[in-house]
Amino acid sequence: MLIERFVFIAEWYDPNASLLRRYELLFYPGDGSVEMHDVKNHRTFLKRTKYDNLHLEDLFIGNKVNVFSRQLVLIDYGDQYTARQLGSRKEKTLALIKPDAISKAGEIIEIINKAGFTITKLKMMMLSSKLIFYLFCSELIQFITTGPIIAMEILRDDAICEWKRLLGPANSGVARTDASESIRALFGTDGIRNAAHGPDSFASAAREMELFFPSSGGCGPANTAKFTNCTCCIVKPHAVSEVNRQPTE
Repeated sequence: MLIERFVFIAEWYDPNASLLRRYELLFYPGDGSVEMHDVKNHRTFLKRTKYDNLHLEDLFIGNKVNVFSRQLVLIDYGDQYTARQLGSRKEKTLALIKPDAISKAGEIIEIINKAGFTITKLKMMMLSSKLIFYLFCSELIQFITTGPIIAMEILRDDAICEWKRLLGPANSGVARTDASESIRALFGTDGIRNAAHGPDSFASAAREMELFFPSSGGCGPANTAKFTNCTCCIVKPHAVSEVNRQPTE
């Protein structure tokens, strides 16, 4: 009799060694037990052990899970069975609104919400070239550090692919021809000033989210949002269900 198990590739930041360590995380839904293997050293890191604080609904790409006080980031599926069985489950990815589209941030966030995404984290910041030198080409780094950007962690089924589809082609001119309703078609100018950014793979999404919203306990780049001529709006609990309700004609 085969025992059902799901396998994920997970990363954990080791603060003592200042290293990002990679593991296979195995979850056995039958009894809620977990097992971990060190990918680099090809050895067992944690023998199969009952663990009540991890559940099947926690297992989706981009999520951060705690296993015996270690916060792991799930970056990929570990085998084809897991990908087939859980591949349609929720994922998290990074969404960046670039300096050229900051004035349109409200409209872009509305598009993101209407597309079925949940924004789980958000901050505005100024980026330094030192912080992002390994993520982007030099021309894009020069542009993206000229003004504030908004970084968001967004969640939905197939989030990485769906966010890339919503963005449209990287060149905004091409986007206006091939995907006229996309964010880059609506708000972008060219291939650099193209309004927004999104990772193109599970691994890229995990790395980029770790930069802006680290799992190591730090807060990442400081939130530098400054607003004038505005006030605070609080939606009370009894009215929250009305916020996402679409108007009817």
